[in-house]
Amino acid sequence: MSNPPLPPQQPGAPQPGPQQPYPQQPSGRRSLPPSPFGLPGLPPARSRKGLWIVVGIVAGVLLLVIVGVLLLVNLVGGSTRQAGDLADTFTKLVIAGDTDKAYNDYMDPSLKEQLSPEEFASGVKSLQLDPSCTTAYDDLKVSTQNDNNIADVAGLIKCQGKDIEMVYRFAGKDELKLVTIKLRPKA
Repeated sequence: MSNPPLPPQQPGAPQPGPQQPYPQQPSGRRSLPPSPFGLPGLPPARSRKGLWIVVGIVAGVLLLVIVGVLLLVNLVGGSTRQAGDLADTFTKLVIAGDTDKAYNDYMDPSLKEQLSPEEFASGVKSLQLDPSCTTAYDDLKVSTQNDNNIADVAGLIKCQGKDIEMVYRFAGKDELKLVTIKLRPKA
């Protein structure tokens, strides 16, 4: 077989001959083969699927930790706030001399069996509290025992010329009621 004749060459056109696989750069380095879209060829991108899985797992764990901490803070903070509010409202009733409301609304039936309304009113009256008295809580602890919420409150009722020591314990499942009370002049 013979080779077909070559078409006539124009001046300045490359001459046929051995071809180099890639065109030469002016610096003498070879460039990447051209891509079908005219851009230099790029190596295929590496898959980052594993990286995204790890990032997703870490983000999920962090989210669960944050939600758990927020729930714990709200539950403990909410119970502490509720116990403080109960103690404060009860003490304000005692200071105001409204012993019937304090007795009926805040005392647990087990405490009512040990302390009659008359004994409670007499004990509060003996303290000689007046509207100038204020409360100062030293200790407020909230806990749960056997599905029963417990709040221990301790502090002082400060009046002009005297301080009254107060110690309360509220307990209950749904609603906290006073189960222990101690009100006595501080020695």
